[in-house]
Amino acid sequence: MQQRVSKLREAMTAHGVSAMFVASDINRRYLTGFTGSAGYVLITENESYLLTDFRYMTQAPEQAKDFKVVEHAPKVMETVKELLGSSAKLGFEQEHVTFATYQSYREALEGVELVPVSGLVEGLRIFKDEGELAIMREAAALADRTFSHILTKIRPGVTERELDLQMEMFMRENGATSSSFDTIVASGERSALPHGVASSRVLQGSEFITFDFGALLNGYCSDLTRTVVLGEASDKHREVYGIVLEAQLNALDKIRPGMTGREVDALTRDIISSYGYGDKFGHSTGHGLGMEVHENPRLSKLSDDILKPGMVVTVEPGIYIPGFGGVRIEDDIVITDSGIEILTSSVKELTLLPMA
Repeated sequence: MQQRVSKLREAMTAHGVSAMFVASDINRRYLTGFTGSAGYVLITENESYLLTDFRYMTQAPEQAKDFKVVEHAPKVMETVKELLGSSAKLGFEQEHVTFATYQSYREALEGVELVPVSGLVEGLRIFKDEGELAIMREAAALADRTFSHILTKIRPGVTERELDLQMEMFMRENGATSSSFDTIVASGERSALPHGVASSRVLQGSEFITFDFGALLNGYCSDLTRTVVLGEASDKHREVYGIVLEAQLNALDKIRPGMTGREVDALTRDIISSYGYGDKFGHSTGHGLGMEVHENPRLSKLSDDILKPGMVVTVEPGIYIPGFGGVRIEDDIVITDSGIEILTSSVKELTLLPMA
C-alpha cells in the first residue's frame, strides 16, 4: 500500500496538486485495503488519511495499517478542511463526482483550489503486482471450475436462469464474494445477443449456449466465456464456432508487449472479416480486467493503448447471427515481458453435450 501511495504522490506532482481526495469505492480499497462500504481517502504531500464513520472505527485501523484513520464529521468536507488548512491545491476524481457534489466541495472548502483530475489511481491499477496476480489466478481458476461444474447440469428443459443460479451458488460456495457481473446464459437464438443475461428460456436441442461469467474473489474479477452445443451440431454451428476459435487462438499466439489495442483487435477482426462475418462482430476484442470487470486498456479498433507487462486483459472475439445464434470465446491473460500468460484454461474445442 505504501508503494501505491508513493506512486500516487508522483502522479499528483505531475498534475500540479498538493493533495488528492479519493471518493471512488474501488480506488479507496486499492489504496488502503479497507473493505468497508463507506469512506474517503485524503493524500497530502506528507500524510495518508482514511476518513470514515463511526461504524468502521474498529475495522478501518486493522485493514488500513499505513493510514491515519479519522472519524469524519457528518459533512466530510468539514474534516477535509480541517486537515488541509486554508490553502491547498486539492485534486478530485472528476469521473466520480457529480456537479452537485462539486458545488458542495467548493462551498465547504473556501480558500482551497479544487482541481479536477482524471484516472490518477486508475492509471496505477492498470499494472498488477504479484499479489494481485496471485488473486486473479485464483479467480480465473474458480471460473474454470464453475464452467466444469455447470457442464454437468445442462440438459433439455432446464432454464437459463436455473443454470445462472447454480453457477452463482457454486462460485459463492467456493470463496467468491459474488459473480463479477450479471451472468450471461444465452441459448438458441438468444446466443446472438452479446449481453443476453439469463432469462426464463428453456434449453432445447441442437443449439448454441453461451456462458459469460466470472468470480469476484478477494476484490478481483475473472471473466470467462465459453460456447457449447446441446445435442447435435449443424454444419453452420461448426463453421461459425471454428471461425471464432481460429480468431481467438491467432490473437493469443501473437499478442506481445508494445502492441496497441487496435493492433490486437485486428488479430481477431481480420480473420472473422475474411470469412465474411465482419459485420457480425460488433464489439471490441477485449478490455482490461482487475478490481472492476471493465478497466483500461481497451483492445478495440479505435484504441491506441499500448500493452505493457503487468496488464491483465481479456481476448473475446465473437460472431452473432440474429435468428440463429452466436459464439464468443474469452480468456483472461497477463501481458509479460516476452508475451502473455493465459489465466483461464477451460476447454475451447467445440463441446457437444448429450441430450439425456
